Amino acid sequence: MFSIIQAAGWPIWPLVACSILALALVIERFISLKTARVAPPNLLDEVLRVSRTSVPSPDVVTQLEQNSALGEVLASGLRALNVSPRCSEDELRSAMEGAGRLVAHRLEKYLNALATIASAAPLMGLFGTVVGMIEIFGSQASAGGVTGGNPAQLAHGISIALYNTAFGLIVAIPSLIFWRYFRARVDAYLLTLELASERLARHLNTLRK
Repeated sequence: MFSIIQAAGWPIWPLVACSILALALVIERFISLKTARVAPPNLLDEVLRVSRTSVPSPDVVTQLEQNSALGEVLASGLRALNVSPRCSEDELRSAMEGAGRLVAHRLEKYLNALATIASAAPLMGLFGTVVGMIEIFGSQASAGGVTGGNPAQLAHGISIALYNTAFGLIVAIPSLIFWRYFRARVDAYLLTLELASERLARHLNTLRK
């Protein structure tokens, strides 16, 4: 592997850095976007059961907030009632919407960076290709017009061009795939959070009547 990097020349080092960064981002997103951390399946039913007759105490709401991203959104609605039992339905929904926006921002964290790597890697590979082509023409010019030029410099220029093009695609394609995967996963989570908060809002309004 190191011999390939050496053969590709200095233009490949930014691509190597991008590949390491992309791998770190993918691992981080896989850990952060686990279902248990974002939207546990039975959490909403548990919250509805606990709040069937009255609003839970602040301690219970704090535990719910620390449970997951969904718990944070649901807890914002319960906390709004704990602070102001007579708050309006609009105020209740506004509290949960504000918490939802904060959660959405966290869920989308680093996705733009991953998309940037997916977009920039082919261009960086193209840059390496251009550098390789320059070396090829340089070897031809330094040969003083002799047919065939300098074979060693010619081969080095070709290797730089091809290796950088290939490595740029190797970095870009998985980055794009994972970006689309995480983007779809975040969208699904946001829909789940929105539906759950809507259901809790209706439940709390019914509870106060």
